[in-house]
Amino acid sequence: MTRMTPEIPDGMRSDARETWPSPELIDSWLGDSAFDFQLRPGEDIQVSSDDPAAVAAARQFRDVLGRFASGVTVVTSVSGGEPVGMTCQSFSSVSLDPPLVLFIPAKTSRAWPAIQRSGRFCVNFLASEQAELSNRMASRGVDKFAGVDWAPAESTGSPVLAGALAHVDCTIHAVHEAGDHYVVIGRVLAMESTDADDPLLFFQGKYRSSDR
Repeated sequence: MTRMTPEIPDGMRSDARETWPSPELIDSWLGDSAFDFQLRPGEDIQVSSDDPAAVAAARQFRDVLGRFASGVTVVTSVSGGEPVGMTCQSFSSVSLDPPLVLFIPAKTSRAWPAIQRSGRFCVNFLASEQAELSNRMASRGVDKFAGVDWAPAESTGSPVLAGALAHVDCTIHAVHEAGDHYVVIGRVLAMESTDADDPLLFFQGKYRSSDR
């Protein structure tokens, strides 16, 4: 696929990127007064290290919620002519009539703003052998779709990942702010499943499959 230049938001100068401070300089401003807690694949939440009680509470929250086993999805879209994707553990069905689903991206997600601009997304349910794909879609600073086999969904054109157990193709129905996350409600346009039946699971901070 032909790579296109990323969209420049309205009101931003075309050469703005050249004027941004370096990552090293930004880190020096921020200092080391926060801990990063990973709650889900590729998702870090900052908690002030100056407050021991807050750090302990965050650790307990992560550890207790980690006892809930879930499937792993990759939410995809096409924005500015480029495929975008993010690994997402927080996914659920919502309603049968009308057919609605939800996923919950962190406010720090780099993929979510692009998905929001597109107004559409596809949720891919990963199979047990797709842990590497989950890690790729959760990473930063890489071409996530380099070498990844995918095809555009018929309804929205969002990437359907080869080998996934199923996919649900949606338009964005509503977005609600919820603490340090957004709750994104999607209106289902189309869906399809495969014959595969071994899902990729996430439990206590590790990938699992249904047979272990």
